[in-house]
Amino acid sequence: MGFRAQHPIPVLRIFDVQKARDFYVDYLGFTVDWEHRFDGVTPLYMQVSRGKIVLHLSEHHGDGTPGTVVYVNATGVEDLHAELQAKPYGYLRPGLDRSDGNIGLSLRDPFGNELRIEDRR
Repeated sequence: MGFRAQHPIPVLRIFDVQKARDFYVDYLGFTVDWEHRFDGVTPLYMQVSRGKIVLHLSEHHGDGTPGTVVYVNATGVEDLHAELQAKPYGYLRPGLDRSDGNIGLSLRDPFGNELRIEDRR
């Protein structure tokens, strides 16, 4: 049958569950698909998604490195920008980057990770 892979899922390091929820769920509109802890006091590992973007967020030491960049090729970046501008999130007010006919949006989470969303034309 041979090797067949699915889409990779980036693992992003987080340090505060509530700040992660505020950013990814409340601000960016992701859905929490599932959460896992080995017991009630161990670090959280969870999956969030929005459309075809799937991310794993982890409090576990050694999972991911703060400052990771995730590149997302997308359409409707201007619509996403307008959606985010309308939300009362006080920690990030991103602008659109228009260069070479492309439209980009850089979103840095509270832990230094960055989602670079770009509509390449």
